[in-house]
Amino acid sequence: MIKGDLAGRIGRMAGDSRPERVLVVASFVNRVGNGLFNAASALYFTLVVGLPAVQVGAALTIAGVIGLCAGIPGGHLADRRGARPIMMLALVVQAVSMAALVLVESWTALTILATLDQIAAGVGGAAWGALVVRVGGDRPARFRAKLRTFVNLGVVLGTVGAGLALAADTRGAYVTLILGNAASFALYALLLLLLPRYPVLPAPPQQRRWLAFRDRPFLTFTVLYGAMGLQYPVVSLLLPIWISEHTEAPRWTVAALFGVNSAFCVLMQTRIGSRIETPHDGGRAFRTAGMLFLVSCPMMALAAYAPVWAAAGLVLAAIFVHSLGEVWESSACFALGFGLAPDHAQGQYQGVLGLGFSGGQALAPAILTTVVLGLGVPGWLLLAVFFAALGAAGPSLARWGTRTRPLPGPAATATTA
Repeated sequence: MIKGDLAGRIGRMAGDSRPERVLVVASFVNRVGNGLFNAASALYFTLVVGLPAVQVGAALTIAGVIGLCAGIPGGHLADRRGARPIMMLALVVQAVSMAALVLVESWTALTILATLDQIAAGVGGAAWGALVVRVGGDRPARFRAKLRTFVNLGVVLGTVGAGLALAADTRGAYVTLILGNAASFALYALLLLLLPRYPVLPAPPQQRRWLAFRDRPFLTFTVLYGAMGLQYPVVSLLLPIWISEHTEAPRWTVAALFGVNSAFCVLMQTRIGSRIETPHDGGRAFRTAGMLFLVSCPMMALAAYAPVWAAAGLVLAAIFVHSLGEVWESSACFALGFGLAPDHAQGQYQGVLGLGFSGGQALAPAILTTVVLGLGVPGWLLLAVFFAALGAAGPSLARWGTRTRPLPGPAATATTA
């Protein structure tokens, strides 16, 4: 009786329907594998294979740039051929290319396999967005909030597992982590067989093929989404450097901030995200996120003027506020990203959105290290105002986007302003 009640609670937490639970479990398994690989990849190719770090970086950069171009056509293909089969195909390609990495002995081989992986990742990411809409039904933003909770947890667990394996520092340990990631892609594909065969939604008559590129509100949101995405490298890149070079906070603070950030996002994503579903909700949430970043960034800057324990406490308090902003920002983007996209073109729209986010992430290291670190405290304040200004545009963007959506019913047109 107790076991049955516990299983029921877990099932309700993971999803309200069987397809939801399947996609949650599949995504969780894959992210555990990603956590294993992300912690081991650079060390494997430099320390075990013996490739220079510059060559590894060049190979991954080439692969990433080419992969950026795959999301939009991949998403369109998912709209026309079905999100599930396209995503399964992408996962199979990733499983094979990932497993083949253990055979790499040259820069050329690494570049080719990494490029195949990133192309498949771009296609699969757009198809995944379209699949979430079909599985989530009338509340895709709520469902995706649950998904993000579990994928964050998966990455954390994978990273912990990777740390244990890396402590051994042997070729066998690195190979095990890489093959574990490959297996996660294969298992993900197999689990998708448990989903229903969702029919392809027909496009309205006389609709132009690349609808997303004519949708000005959505393109504007894509730019804002990519720009607001700079908040992620603030935690992973900028703040660790700031702590080590400009504050008296002990070095363990860096590890603690990652723990606080991950734990907070796991615990709060569904609680907050489940209430942010419509584009109007998303617009207000985007503004809230900007205001929270307006508070967190100056707190991080002020840590440079505090004594050791006060600096550590200030940094941890700042990451708490920043993590809250991250949850509001991601929830806003789920609501706007899904809510502004027509159901029959979700894959194409998610491909465009993914391109905007990836482009922002590619530029983020140069912007943050040059502008913020270069200016010091004024750079942090400038970043805070930047985030707040982006967030302030959220409500008006939501109104513009909602006003220019086609009306439901036979009179609907396929063109957006």
